[in-house]
Amino acid sequence: MSVEIDPELDPEERLNKFYALGSAALGLLSLCAAIVPVCGGVLGLAGIVLGFFGRRSENKKMAAIGIVLSAIGLLTAVVYAAFVYIAGS
Repeated sequence: MSVEIDPELDPEERLNKFYALGSAALGLLSLCAAIVPVCGGVLGLAGIVLGFFGRRSENKKMAAIGIVLSAIGLLTAVVYAAFVYIAGS
């Protein structure tokens, strides 16, 4: 008699799915917070890290979306910070 373990009950899979969803959420927040470059940069970096951890889950699309959104948010924050620095000089 074999016992199959449901992946929904696996704590590691659940945590990886949470990482993927968290990455997408932080990606959206980093886009909104990019006006304050420090906030947008920190949220973007955190979203990228969570996205790479979330790629181990079955929900790879959500993790990829989170990585892309976080990278765009990080890039926007860096570009905006450069514009503010140049304008202040």
